[in-house]
Amino acid sequence: MQPHERILVAIDTPDMATAKALAARVRGHVGGIKLGMEFHNTNGPEGVREIAGDTPLFLDLKYHDIPNTVAGAVRSAVTACRPKIINIHASGGPAMMRAAVAANKEAAEKLGIAPPLMIAVTVLTSMDDADLAAVGQAGPSGDQVKRLALLAQEAGCDGVVCSPHEIAALHAACGEDFVLVVPGIRPADAAEDDQKRKMTPADAVAAGADYIVIGRPITQAADPAAAAKAIAESLL
Repeated sequence: MQPHERILVAIDTPDMATAKALAARVRGHVGGIKLGMEFHNTNGPEGVREIAGDTPLFLDLKYHDIPNTVAGAVRSAVTACRPKIINIHASGGPAMMRAAVAANKEAAEKLGIAPPLMIAVTVLTSMDDADLAAVGQAGPSGDQVKRLALLAQEAGCDGVVCSPHEIAALHAACGEDFVLVVPGIRPADAAEDDQKRKMTPADAVAAGADYIVIGRPITQAADPAAAAKAIAESLL
């Protein structure tokens, strides 16, 4: 994989024109774009397809519901949006994850395409140990991430979303082929924000991240293409 192919740009806006302009500016400089709930809920699958075009898509909708509902949602999303990566919440449990994995493969087979990578969200990078304790989950966060990652692997998921600080432990626990999609990535000179468990792009890739998700440091830059290119060069 080339360094720039590891970068997934988070386009977190409901505005079609803004999203389209950002996607056009970073196309060819990154490995894909991430579109999430904010954009999808405003513009629907048609808007997602229009923005992504032939750029690899990480469809970040984080499904978490009963198994039958999640299976139906995954089936619909794969059919309508044809993402490269799709995700669910590992905390939905083994039955939900197995249903999502099966639906993903079923939908892809009907379309005659390779199944998207099914990635399970472990612990959101906006949460720390105090946040986990507040919602009654066992910490520390690294232990909870590992617990959920192993559960996701057993359920047939291709990998997980984790913070950069869990990369080494997850590769040790789940193997090098288990895909790690890593948000919480901020260049050293980036402004502070709501990410609590973060790391620089170069350090995350050196630690073993397969894909790094980067939003504002690219999308809010004066020249998003130049910002993406600079980050890619830092990974060499």
